[in-house]
Amino acid sequence: MKLTIILLENFSAQDTIDLGKIWPEYSASSLRVDDAHRIYAARFNERLLGAVRVTLSGTQGALDSLRIREITRRRGVGQYLIEEVIRENPGVSSWWMADVGVEDRDAMATFMQALGFTALADGWEKR
Repeated sequence: MKLTIILLENFSAQDTIDLGKIWPEYSASSLRVDDAHRIYAARFNERLLGAVRVTLSGTQGALDSLRIREITRRRGVGQYLIEEVIRENPGVSSWWMADVGVEDRDAMATFMQALGFTALADGWEKR
């Protein structure tokens, strides 16, 4: 089965279980989705391997809580996820990723710079 990036609009029971493994700090009820607040996820074999929250405001997009399940890290899932989020939102010309909740800032900095983001004091931006 192929890795796919999906926009989660409704959570199945399995999605809720998988999101609990990805983001144990969030309850399912706190994961709000609407036109401005989105959740994109990487799905493989009917399971979510990673996800990112996206907030859109005009031509600006904010990414937060990017997390890939530990067992799947360093295989390109996060890169594919972020690249697809950017591709699926062509009207956004400025992206921001906050460093809030980042487990390993040095690893995240290397990852974000590989995606073309520039490091700032409290996150990364891409224009």
